[in-house]
Amino acid sequence: MYHTSVHRIHILAILAAVLWFAGCAGTSKISYLSPQEAYDKGMVEYERGRYDRAAQYFQGVFDFGRTVAIAAEAQLMLARSYRGNKEYILAASEYTRFTELYRTDPRVAVAYFERAMSHFEQSPQFELDQTPTERSIEQFNLYMQRFPQHDSISAAVLRVEELREKLAYKQYFNAQQYERRGLFEAAGLSYEIVFNEYPETPLADDALLGAMRSYISFGDQSITQRQAERLQKAVDHYQRLVQIFPDSELLQQASSLHQEASARIAELVAESSASS
Repeated sequence: MYHTSVHRIHILAILAAVLWFAGCAGTSKISYLSPQEAYDKGMVEYERGRYDRAAQYFQGVFDFGRTVAIAAEAQLMLARSYRGNKEYILAASEYTRFTELYRTDPRVAVAYFERAMSHFEQSPQFELDQTPTERSIEQFNLYMQRFPQHDSISAAVLRVEELREKLAYKQYFNAQQYERRGLFEAAGLSYEIVFNEYPETPLADDALLGAMRSYISFGDQSITQRQAERLQKAVDHYQRLVQIFPDSELLQQASSLHQEASARIAELVAESSASS
């Protein structure tokens, strides 16, 4: 029993030593004697996927000043290392530094695109705050405006379409929440925003249908004198849906809502005429 306990203690001691040495190795200081050596070691670490360590080496190039021959390459690879390590805010900052310090470098367009991608990779699920999504769209648009003939333009266009669709889903989600809570005026306005600001997205016809539902329900909540104008909005949205999306799968539902709204408007007109 005694020997077994001693043996276990020895094993635990060995494991502790191994872990200690491994920790020391992982935190060992980097070393280099020249900017080229720092850059070369950084590239080795980058290719291995050890982006945090690569960033340390690329940063080390600047210990020798920002006018060394390899400075521009190191700056770009520093930004890429942060991006590879999913430190997207730092990556975007370093890409910006590259575009400001090395404006005549032929890779400036690439840096603009990769900076936009850094913001793109921060874009969250549509239910969450979409500030990074909006920032990414701004950066892609800036890239496309400045470098309209660059190789990655088509990729940027696709990314912007994807991001705009996410913003449309966010707005549509908000409209649905308003509708579920019985806030029909807010729901109608939110559905309208989806269509007006993101008409190219797959949700545009859904948004028009949602606006129809919301304004009919809003009419129900309204005083008699305001019902007709709110029901008329539902009718107007039906006309837009038919004209712009003649092949929409939602036309049958929309037609039923249109008939409901039109019939109620006719009743209101008849009641008004009878009372006058």
